Amino acid sequence: MRVKTGVVRRRRHKKLLKQARGFYSGRRKHFRKAKEQLERSLVYAYRDRRAKKRDFRRLWITRINAACRLNDINYSRFMHGLKLATIELDRKVLADMAMNAPQSFAKVVEASKAALAK
Repeated sequence: MRVKTGVVRRRRHKKLLKQARGFYSGRRKHFRKAKEQLERSLVYAYRDRRAKKRDFRRLWITRINAACRLNDINYSRFMHGLKLATIELDRKVLADMAMNAPQSFAKVVEASKAALAK
């Protein structure tokens, strides 16, 4: 007996082509090309959700280091001093302070330096 998949196949294809909107040329119009590109795109999306976390951490460290050097200390000594002073601020908060509240950041740097001097 022959089974035709007309409605089921059309729904499946339409669902996939809807996800492929915005792709270039035939990659949004032709089912096979759209499916191949969509699989690859989903892999990239998965990978880059993890890479984004690494990229932001690098950015925060760069900003903290720049602000530390304005206060006559380098990044690694500053972070070690924070640990000794038991100041638990994460890099995201420290980077924001360094950019938007330099006076507050300078006070944190002084606390770090004081802990290092002990």
